[in-house]
Amino acid sequence: MTRECAVLLPGVCAALADPRHLDLDDTCLEKLLDWFRSLTWFDPTVELVQDNPCLTEFITSVLALQDPSPDILSFTMQLAGILASSESRFQHLQQEKLLGRLFGPEGPRGGAAWEDASVRNAWVKGVHSMVHHQPALLFLCSTGGMDVIFTLQGDPSLFVASAASQLLVHVLTFSLESETSKALSTKDCDWPACAQMVVKHIQESLQSSSASHIEQSLKLLSSLFGSCFGSCYVAWTEVLWLDIAKQIESFLLEETLQAQPLLANLLLNVARSPAFCGTEGSFWALVTSALEHLTPVQAGPLAVGLLKLCKCPQDVRIQALTVLLQPMDCILRAASQPLECAGLLDESVSDPGTVENLLSSKTTCAGLLCQTLAHLEKLLSLKHLRVDLPRVSLLRSLMTTLQLCNGFLSPASPLGGTISRNLINCFRVQKAALDVLAALSEEKDCDTLIGSLFDVLLAYLQSPNTSPTVLKKTFQATSKWLVRLQELSCSNSQTEQQTEKILEDVFVVLQKRLCSPCWEVRDSSLEFLTAMVKCLRDQKEFRQCLLSSEVLRLTENLLEDPESYVRASAVTAVGHLALITCFAPESPVIGNHYNKESIVAKLQEILSTDSEGFPRRAVISIFTKWLREGCTGQLEDTEQFVSSVIQTVERDLDWEVRLGGLELVEVFCSQTICQLSQCPSAPVSSAVTSSTPQNELLQVFCRAKLFGFLFGSLCDCDKPVGQRACDVLVGLRGHFYPVSTLENPQEIEDSPAGRGIAWLQRTLRQGSLAQNFPVDGGDGVDFQDPESMMLALGAIDLLELHDELNKSSDHVEESPQSLLQDILAAVRTIEDNAVDCY
Repeated sequence: MTRECAVLLPGVCAALADPRHLDLDDTCLEKLLDWFRSLTWFDPTVELVQDNPCLTEFITSVLALQDPSPDILSFTMQLAGILASSESRFQHLQQEKLLGRLFGPEGPRGGAAWEDASVRNAWVKGVHSMVHHQPALLFLCSTGGMDVIFTLQGDPSLFVASAASQLLVHVLTFSLESETSKALSTKDCDWPACAQMVVKHIQESLQSSSASHIEQSLKLLSSLFGSCFGSCYVAWTEVLWLDIAKQIESFLLEETLQAQPLLANLLLNVARSPAFCGTEGSFWALVTSALEHLTPVQAGPLAVGLLKLCKCPQDVRIQALTVLLQPMDCILRAASQPLECAGLLDESVSDPGTVENLLSSKTTCAGLLCQTLAHLEKLLSLKHLRVDLPRVSLLRSLMTTLQLCNGFLSPASPLGGTISRNLINCFRVQKAALDVLAALSEEKDCDTLIGSLFDVLLAYLQSPNTSPTVLKKTFQATSKWLVRLQELSCSNSQTEQQTEKILEDVFVVLQKRLCSPCWEVRDSSLEFLTAMVKCLRDQKEFRQCLLSSEVLRLTENLLEDPESYVRASAVTAVGHLALITCFAPESPVIGNHYNKESIVAKLQEILSTDSEGFPRRAVISIFTKWLREGCTGQLEDTEQFVSSVIQTVERDLDWEVRLGGLELVEVFCSQTICQLSQCPSAPVSSAVTSSTPQNELLQVFCRAKLFGFLFGSLCDCDKPVGQRACDVLVGLRGHFYPVSTLENPQEIEDSPAGRGIAWLQRTLRQGSLAQNFPVDGGDGVDFQDPESMMLALGAIDLLELHDELNKSSDHVEESPQSLLQDILAAVRTIEDNAVDCY
């Protein structure tokens, strides 16, 4: 603790203990507790309380109050728990007889204050902070604290109940720490006294007739096995599991028990423990039983969790996959003609009738399918899935599901008809199925169905009943499968005709969708077009279909769309299309309206005149992309282009546009340095050879008016802009100046340019706004003079500015000293207002 804080602390303690000061901000008290946590974390000695007797005096004063406010009482209990977290401070507070009056039977837990949930929560938090040494654990057990925690597990306040459960996990884990070195046999062991109380409580609750007690214990066990207990105390984990396994098994068979969903989570957390790495044993038999007896909705999370485990036995893994595939298998069988499709599965884990009943019900059908599809998408994202997934059958089932949802399939069976009625126009299932469909595009096994798949996707793209959100998902899945189709076309000449026909159909639909009255549809269509250009712009069939369609004209028209989101997406699409139509080595002739000059002019107009930020951000992003890809011509053309852009950007009121301008400048600097030094590529911050024509570089940067923009951005009112500008300038200095040859400001200040640089240094330190910078002449700085800019880069302490800009904005305001001063100031304000009342 600093001397300044030690001086302020007694006044703060006195103010907090004064019952007249009831209006103190809760956040101040939380910050004060955070400060004490950091103090006690780094220093476990007793000096903190000995050197600051005001702390114990504060606790004593609060305990002496007849009816302390819940806020101050809660603060006091948490503070005492934090102070008592080390054994030496705990003993000191015990000698003062304070801990028993706070956490013992004579404390708040027996009085009216206990009715307030915040007081109960503070008691739990205080105990949790305190129990980090054996004396505190003994104190808790000997004063009846464990019974209090057991009771609070069922507290009506969820915050209190959760905190109590976490505390029990901590108590059990901590009480075993001293036992870890002892040899432990699972047949003959004695739990430490405090741990024994927790284990006995769990066992009694599991055998209770109270459903709430059973649920509390199942949640506690799940937290326990999911914490470090299950990983660090393998032998004790086995002992605990053996104590409760039979009871858990009985719960699986009780259909009336409401806590069955908790069993799946518990079993999954136990399965993750190193104690059950072996493939044999009763535990995995119990997991198998759970997969059979839990409902599909309950078993789904358990199944997908098991499939992510590398140590799960293969037979259990196959069973888990079967549970996940059952609903999709049922869909496929119900919708197919007899004997037309074998389905996904040879046999089921549980009764197929259960899944059929869930899918037949309007209330459960969509929920089960959405959960199943979400789990399957997770599995497909895994790099190593240790079980074979029947991808072709799964894809067929997904296509069937999507056809049922839009009414394009008439199932033969009564069950199929019922499911179809449940799914018709069900957006949730459509979106989930399309997500899995997109994920399957990465799999090579599904190529045989690609024609039928595009029939389904095109039906969704063409249908007027497809909702905008489903259409967006359909576009995303279509773009991924188009990439897969193109890969097939490159390796198999027989699919070229199929590819061309599908692309033609896609562009016909896209033209229609770009003219939709719904702005979300126009926006999704433009995003889809951009995604296609990114992936397929080098493919002959794609370019032919694009250039023979009306898509280019329609996209350019949308640059004037009334909706700003659409204009922004149109800018992005036009920018990517220009890579095909304007900037490609052999750009096709498609008319004067879509030439390079026309497109650049239109986008520059949007950058300077559009009233919304989204389109302007999109323009600067596209300009940066063009620059990166070398689309802006020779150096002289690029210099003029960059100069005109940054002169527009520096006046923009949107900080993200200005930040984009700095990214453009950074790319330009890097490329110019590389060109003039004949290096293939290098970041701005990398030093290049001494043969770099520095003067020519400086002249290019000054003509482009980069330095005025960069130094002005250092004082931007939006911090990210200043930080990025400083990064660019530090990188430039690293190129122009080896560290050992930086200019001495004292030696250059006598020259006219030197006086300007000294002024600039002072101005930057003050953080003056950029518009205060004189751009030329007078006592200011000429940002277009190479000599002055060379001096500025060498003399100004950019690293100091970098550190200042990267400091957190609250590094002063949120210091402990400032916090204590704020509390005292608040107290004085309360007192002044009280006087004013008279």
